[in-house]
Amino acid sequence: MQQLTRPARRGLLVLHVAVSVSWLGLSLGLLALGITGWTTGSPDTASAAYRAMKIFGDWLVLPIALVTLVSGLVLSLGTSWGLARHRWVHLKFWLTLATVLLSVFALRPGINHQAAEAVAGNPAPAIDLVVAPAVATATYFFLTAISVLKPWGLTARGRRLREAQATEARANRAHRAHRTQGSDK
Repeated sequence: MQQLTRPARRGLLVLHVAVSVSWLGLSLGLLALGITGWTTGSPDTASAAYRAMKIFGDWLVLPIALVTLVSGLVLSLGTSWGLARHRWVHLKFWLTLATVLLSVFALRPGINHQAAEAVAGNPAPAIDLVVAPAVATATYFFLTAISVLKPWGLTARGRRLREAQATEARANRAHRAHRTQGSDK
């Protein structure tokens, strides 16, 4: 993929950070509502918590997850970080993809089920709506940490690319030096 221009990269980076932080905040909100629904002794409070989770699940989870995934993918492919050059970027991509899929195929169906039960007047405590947002929140904190710290260095592909670039740069310098010596004669 062609490298992003500086303004495009910066704009996309702002978008990516904003939606990533939104996803973290959303998961914290879902966790708070899930804990409320699970621990309350009030069927009315549990019903309100699960119905609020459905609103977040219907309107925010999927769009925020997808924009996070796509903006991160475009940033990695459109910058020198690459998708498979650095271990932290590679891991971040796969964890983000996994959490998007879990959001679509596990979290949202669980929320929808509990919300339907709440509307029917049967809001039972649901530990899965505590566990899923807790795991998601921990994952997003981890992804944030590796984005800031950038640990683990290059992948094998990244090392090969770096060595190829270094070899090419040495060859170009030698070629320029040879041309300069030839023009001095």
